[in-house]
Amino acid sequence: MVRLTIDGTPVSVPEGTTILNAAREAGITIPTLCELKGLNEIGACRVCVVKVEGEDRFPASCTTPVAEGMEVRTNTPEVVTARRSNVKMILSEHRSECTSCLRADTCALQQISRDLGAWNLPFPSNQTKAGDWDHDFPLRRDSSKCIKCMRCVSVCEKNQHCAVWDFTGTGPHMKVTVREGLPIADAGCSLCGQCITHCPTGALTARADIHRVMEALMDPTVETVVQIAPAVRTSWGEGVGLDRTLATQGRMAAAARRLGFDRVFDTDFGADLTIMEEASEFVEYVKAGKKRPMFTSCCPGWVRFALQHYPDFAPQLSTSKSPHQMLGATIKNTLREQAEAEGRKLFTISIMPCVAKKYEAGVPQLSTEGGTDVDAVLTVREFDRMLRMFSIDCASLPEEGFDHPLGTSTGAGTIFGRTGGVMEAALRTAAYLITGTTLPIEATDCTAATPEEPWTSKTLDVGGMEVRIAIASGLENASKLLDALAADEVEFDFVEVMACPGGCVGGGGQPIAFNQELAKERAAVLNALDGADVLRMSHENPDVQKLYADWIGEPLSPTAEAWLHTDQLAWDI
Repeated sequence: MVRLTIDGTPVSVPEGTTILNAAREAGITIPTLCELKGLNEIGACRVCVVKVEGEDRFPASCTTPVAEGMEVRTNTPEVVTARRSNVKMILSEHRSECTSCLRADTCALQQISRDLGAWNLPFPSNQTKAGDWDHDFPLRRDSSKCIKCMRCVSVCEKNQHCAVWDFTGTGPHMKVTVREGLPIADAGCSLCGQCITHCPTGALTARADIHRVMEALMDPTVETVVQIAPAVRTSWGEGVGLDRTLATQGRMAAAARRLGFDRVFDTDFGADLTIMEEASEFVEYVKAGKKRPMFTSCCPGWVRFALQHYPDFAPQLSTSKSPHQMLGATIKNTLREQAEAEGRKLFTISIMPCVAKKYEAGVPQLSTEGGTDVDAVLTVREFDRMLRMFSIDCASLPEEGFDHPLGTSTGAGTIFGRTGGVMEAALRTAAYLITGTTLPIEATDCTAATPEEPWTSKTLDVGGMEVRIAIASGLENASKLLDALAADEVEFDFVEVMACPGGCVGGGGQPIAFNQELAKERAAVLNALDGADVLRMSHENPDVQKLYADWIGEPLSPTAEAWLHTDQLAWDI
């Protein structure tokens, strides 16, 4: 242990600890910008500088290890002045258009500039233009707002295994680029969006699609139908200042109606539908003796990753579409005739915690008839932005239910939004399909899955059939699991993968809170909703049963194959 003082407070920490982490242990706040604990500790921004007695320079606290007897000052006038100067230098190369920036309310650079009073810039402005970019691609980059903090490089390489981002040059000539100078569409991007949520500025954003939704809302010949994903109910209040106790799913549905949508459906219904197909597919998969494991396919970021980085495993993906695509196909195929009789055309919108869903909605191979089944995808950030645009007082809204017949859901559909949830929901119904009886919820529990472990595995007795399962979230973890499978080091029957750490609750389309990972808190909301639900298994959903009786027939029927399944190997990537 090393003993030192920070701002006069005695601190004892293990040797090798940085000054920044020692200060955190003591409850002392040092501002940071480029630092991302455990991933990106490079001292690039120089915002975390401190004064060490006996030294003339101001070292970066995120890279400087503690020493015995060290005396550190974090808040002297000289330190604050040095931080201000460093931030002003960053601002001189940053295109500051805060009033029109998508990150205006969550920009860490803007916040720290305000906190330090970094206003009048003494340096010549060297703001560059945004640069060329494929503006149809769901992920967008504005190089003129990049502050070279390298957080995107670290997250993409170390957490998500894609290594899309790289850098060239050194010092003032250094710039972040797409690896090998490739167009972003060719760089192996999974569209998980983790680089967006970890970028401290507006350099990385998701493609904004609010304008398309607004056009549909203003067109009297269009019937707008919105669906809201399971994980959205855990986070939508964050962007409008609502406490979790007030940001209920009932108020969420009411808020969507206040935006003017004609119908408000629950993607949880689509999740229940997905389970009916995927669980049935798994049972048939095992009976047919196909190569195992079968992988879940609900996450388009994972599907893109598999197709681009591990194509040998792609044939083992479930052919079941994701919940919002299943619900989009169901909406278009069951409600189109009524809408056309009224002289209107359907426009379907998905509110998702995900950037990859924007890509998925445009995949032509997912369309069931002519145009797309999902016409537009909004992230949770965009949903919250619309609520602010419309000046909706969300706290005062009464709680309202979803519309029917595509609004009833079960707890199994709700837990789709967290890691392990898809597997657990599938096993609940697979057990019923095999045995004809309902197993206790505890028998199929998969809440042990955590983003801290490469993967979680267990063996379950499902109606006398031994099922070996594995669950991974975060694509670096997924890659370790896939490598182990490829090397025959492990064997599994059924595997769930979610691209984002923690699952959709930690998705790239979620509200951004700088240096806060909120997946666990959000997952707890889903678990509570599941536990309180009267219906907790997808096959118990009466509206799903009615949909099969009236339209689809049974799981894996020809209609089900046409509406609810896809061949991922044929997707345009």
